[in-house]
Amino acid sequence: MSAPRVLITGGTGNTGRRIAARLGELGLSVRTASRAPKPESSGEHVRFDWADASTHTPALEGVDRVYLLAPAMVADPSTVMLPFLEEALARGVQRLVLLSSSAIPEGSPGIGTVDRFLRERAPGWAVLKPSWFMQNFVDPKHVHAASLLDQGIVVTSTGAGRVGFVDPNDIAEVAARALADDEPHNAAHVITGPEALSYGDLAAILTRVTGRPMRHVNVDDAESTRWLVASGMPERYAALLVGLDAAIREGAEDRVTDTVLRVTGRPPRSFEAFARANAHVFREREPAPSPSALDRP
Repeated sequence: MSAPRVLITGGTGNTGRRIAARLGELGLSVRTASRAPKPESSGEHVRFDWADASTHTPALEGVDRVYLLAPAMVADPSTVMLPFLEEALARGVQRLVLLSSSAIPEGSPGIGTVDRFLRERAPGWAVLKPSWFMQNFVDPKHVHAASLLDQGIVVTSTGAGRVGFVDPNDIAEVAARALADDEPHNAAHVITGPEALSYGDLAAILTRVTGRPMRHVNVDDAESTRWLVASGMPERYAALLVGLDAAIREGAEDRVTDTVLRVTGRPPRSFEAFARANAHVFREREPAPSPSALDRP
């Protein structure tokens, strides 16, 4: 019996490339798919764009299982994802694994609608519901990392709310198991790191690890929205994120789970360990000489 063939949408992204590598190690046949060109030293790769239906059928050809990464910065991804899922099921795909979020309930507008579709229609499925990514604080393309690198601040309206921040490698390992295991998980996996931390806690850890002063600047929701829009984020998507910040402020993400240990057999990585492994990102980039308008005590 041949090994299952897995399609990885977003195959060049934070989780996708990690999942592809891990599935390769486990002996599965992998096809990565993204708008980006084929990565060097990768295996099979196809162009894929959620907004271009002509790229969907070639990506699904001969595929048994699919990892689903929603299009970035789209407030309601269900409008493009659901037709793709209908086609996937019609073509015989047996397992669908969706990257959602711990902050998004099943059945809620957007990705929550995709979540419900999988539970009701997919022969085998898993919904990954990770907490916020640790990677957001070291990837210069992310607004939080950019402001930390340039100005030594992270701006949110989360107050003292805490989050079980998670390493993308831990998410990828859970995803790989959900795609590779003989039996489908048919479960929603809430994935967190080992401790719940506030943004102030994160700034203190980064200060200690990197030797550069970092701090959390807490603002109200309106100012947080303006900050995100000024960074280049679409206003509707910025408003969605600020709504999630409000939920953090009210304690919705103040939790940790045993998912990583239970599914993979090893404990999740701590933020301090993650920060130490990525401290070079801060040491290699000098902060901007002038403070931001939000850089205040």
